[in-house]
Amino acid sequence: MPSALPDGEPVPADGALPATALAGAAHRPLGFYLHVPYCATRCGYCDFNTYTATELRGTGGVLASRDNYAGMLTDEIRLARKVLGDDPREVRTVFVGGGTPTLLAADDLVRMLGAIRDEFGLAPDAEITTEANPESVDPGYLATLREGGFNRISFGMQSARQHVLRILDRTHAPGRPEACVAEARAAGFGHVNLDLIYGTPGESDDDWRASLDAALGAGPDHVSAYALIVEEGTRLAHRIRRGEVPMTDDDVHADRYLIAEERLSAAGFDWYEVSNWARSEAGRCLHNELYWRGADWWGAGPGAHSHVGGVRWWNVKHPGAYAGALAAGRSPGAGREILTDEDRRVERILLELRLREGVPLALLRDAGLAASRRALSDGLLREGPYEGGRAVLTLRGRLLADAVVRDLVD
Repeated sequence: MPSALPDGEPVPADGALPATALAGAAHRPLGFYLHVPYCATRCGYCDFNTYTATELRGTGGVLASRDNYAGMLTDEIRLARKVLGDDPREVRTVFVGGGTPTLLAADDLVRMLGAIRDEFGLAPDAEITTEANPESVDPGYLATLREGGFNRISFGMQSARQHVLRILDRTHAPGRPEACVAEARAAGFGHVNLDLIYGTPGESDDDWRASLDAALGAGPDHVSAYALIVEEGTRLAHRIRRGEVPMTDDDVHADRYLIAEERLSAAGFDWYEVSNWARSEAGRCLHNELYWRGADWWGAGPGAHSHVGGVRWWNVKHPGAYAGALAAGRSPGAGREILTDEDRRVERILLELRLREGVPLALLRDAGLAASRRALSDGLLREGPYEGGRAVLTLRGRLLADAVVRDLVD
């Protein structure tokens, strides 16, 4: 089931932000994340804020059905316009995620995008992305999205091996994601991503190589590869605890990451974030870079998180509660926190160290600087950038990124 929301202070009923959050906003990029919480089935490893029709039945789900969901998101987008007031920024990125956004009609996704265009305007070179399940799109659906303004799409491939997909409870057939890439290209999408997962119980090195080769053969310009994280409360966690499937250890994850780097770099992809590779700078996901660089974004939908000018807030999780708040004219915000300067310093280190450009050494305190010198001598940071004042991970450092960053934030 979905994980719990963090604690925080109450969000004002009208969603108002402190004046400090809006100061200097015109000089920061603005993005929108639109959360679609519906899935046909729940994958065994998933703890995202998503719901199947069965899970919503009798819990207020009628108020937040797929049929009226685009209207609710539009209401929150209009609320965002009121809260941000005369903020002059056009929206730089839009990312529709989930869940399975493509369970909604393509016209509904276009309608949600249209609400952002009407209320805020879109930058001329705006990146407009949706996630998509390979089994829930066809050429006509993709053509409607492209005609409606979407120019980037991300397909959940996960693996090319049927037995791996079965462990993950993924329902698409091997080969379908690759076909989707061709269909998206034919519809006019300039940027296509494939999401992969490595370290699934029962997956071999050869299985992983086959998945990478299949993904690369499809011709995307972006690949995301994530280590499987077994979250408490998921069906997969229960299966591992009962001994039905084995747990994958960290050494296997490291080996799979090295295989990914080898295969992807040989195919002309460069890493720009620990788990993301692109064929060119133009292929990088600008929306995710907003997150990693601490820019501003408004997250609309149940459980969505937002950040504007050092204020972070999150919406109520359940679609019924979300619908009820909007119907009553209230913000669906469940809680918020106002980040201190120290919070923001630490978050910059946590997030920017994951990027190819790394993090400025000037952000580090004495203990962090001492740790950075140790990391440099241990081969975890690159020497050239370090001499220029930046901490940039080596390949070995990327394998140990979480440990490195824990030391640097001291």
